[in-house]
Amino acid sequence: MQTTFDFEKPIADLQTQIEKVLQVQEKTKVDMSATVSELETKLESTKKDIYTNMTGWQKVQMSRHPDRPQTFDYIEMICEEFIELHGDRTVKDDKAIVGGIASIGGQSVMVIGHQKGKNTKERQFRNFGMANPEGYRKALRLMKMAEKFNRPIVTLIDTMGAYPGLEAEERGQGEAIARNLLEMSVLKVPVICIVIGEGASGGALGIGVGDRVYMLQNTWYSVISPESCSSILYRSWDQKEKAADSLKLTAEDMLKNGLIDGIIEEPIGGAHQDPEITAENLKSRILTDILELQLKDADTLVHERIEKFSKMGVVVE
Repeated sequence: MQTTFDFEKPIADLQTQIEKVLQVQEKTKVDMSATVSELETKLESTKKDIYTNMTGWQKVQMSRHPDRPQTFDYIEMICEEFIELHGDRTVKDDKAIVGGIASIGGQSVMVIGHQKGKNTKERQFRNFGMANPEGYRKALRLMKMAEKFNRPIVTLIDTMGAYPGLEAEERGQGEAIARNLLEMSVLKVPVICIVIGEGASGGALGIGVGDRVYMLQNTWYSVISPESCSSILYRSWDQKEKAADSLKLTAEDMLKNGLIDGIIEEPIGGAHQDPEITAENLKSRILTDILELQLKDADTLVHERIEKFSKMGVVVE
């Protein structure tokens, strides 16, 4: 069953009308192509109007669409080869973060990303994409391996946040994320980070420090989710739409504020409407940036990366 959000109802209504007209045409053998054409034109106009004027909260909804491609989907579409690597060599293999050696367009890379799961069983297995400390330590182990063998790193971000459970904090959740921020800032190989869905808080930032940081068109990236922000400020989730607008969490807002390097286009209606086109846009961006970044020596990469993140924000003394 196709998921339709409230703001997409006009589109769904027009699609239903077109289906009914086609059914009548099939049943009565009366030519209704003119009516169908008129409705299809109206449908395309409505799609363009709705999808090019989405609010922050509507983009948050789009980023959570159950059919939206996830890390493994993109790996399958853009990689010729992929060998998954497991474990942090300390505690266990965190299933919320996946990674391994891959080949993209003939270029050997290390791909690391969050994986939420597609159904209830998978989501429980993947802990809904919320990583424990061992997940971030696994990611760091793979990054250091990529650095050792001089391979570019690509991270795909899609998480509601790091797992907030007591056991995660006992095993050093904050330290694991902080360590990743430190180590990623000085990696001597190109690092490309892309938000493919939700980019929430430190859970996203734990694999989000790179030479190039991008967001897909219908994603969000913020220190806190709109629901949590609403519950803190207004003691209720009812103000989540207002919170989403105030947080300036869309790709356009992030680019305008200089927090990301660019926006990767999605097909109209979202990445789930045509995953192959989205994957092709992703692949093209990755390969272009790798070629550009590989021209720089290690010291330049590290210096520019540190400078880039140091310039973010405003300090008031």
